[in-house]
Amino acid sequence: MEENTEFGKLLLRFSYGTTEGWFSGPRQNNGIFYEIRTYDIKPSRMKEFVELVNKYFHLRTAHSELVGFWTVELGAMNKAVHVWKYDNFAHRAAVRKALANDKDWQGKFISPALTCIEKQHNEVAYLVPWCQLGKPSKEGVHVIWWNESPDHRAAGRHSAHEDARVVAAVRDSVRFLESQHNMLMIPVACSPLK
Repeated sequence: MEENTEFGKLLLRFSYGTTEGWFSGPRQNNGIFYEIRTYDIKPSRMKEFVELVNKYFHLRTAHSELVGFWTVELGAMNKAVHVWKYDNFAHRAAVRKALANDKDWQGKFISPALTCIEKQHNEVAYLVPWCQLGKPSKEGVHVIWWNESPDHRAAGRHSAHEDARVVAAVRDSVRFLESQHNMLMIPVACSPLK
């Protein structure tokens, strides 16, 4: 899916707000955005939650495009992360309204899933072309990398640390870094982006 390769590009993160003018950095002009939803799952209910997702998430994807859905393996335990594409905020509002009125979605997934979830968080991200990013902004940067396996990632990082160009680039940009955290995410069965 071509859209998935676009999503692999750099994402500029903004916290979701309800008032106009809530964003403060550059964004794309066509209105398309991605909602990144993160759920903290009760440790004793993680297996049940993933089973609900795999069984009933087709009810949710009937309403809008799912980019990917993962559980976190390393870096933050008992989390689920999913990303949705929207044409604009009116599209998102229409989808949310339709979901609220979808009896199957509410009964088969939402009611049992809410008993598994401790906390929910969402953010909005816009695709940002590399050439327009410039100096890293204070809003934060998400980068999603696909790796064949955790060992493949480790080997790639090891070889990058031996590359003088990478070392120089990190040395030059580290002064802009306020914090960083990494998570190894594993796609659930229904995730389009693997």
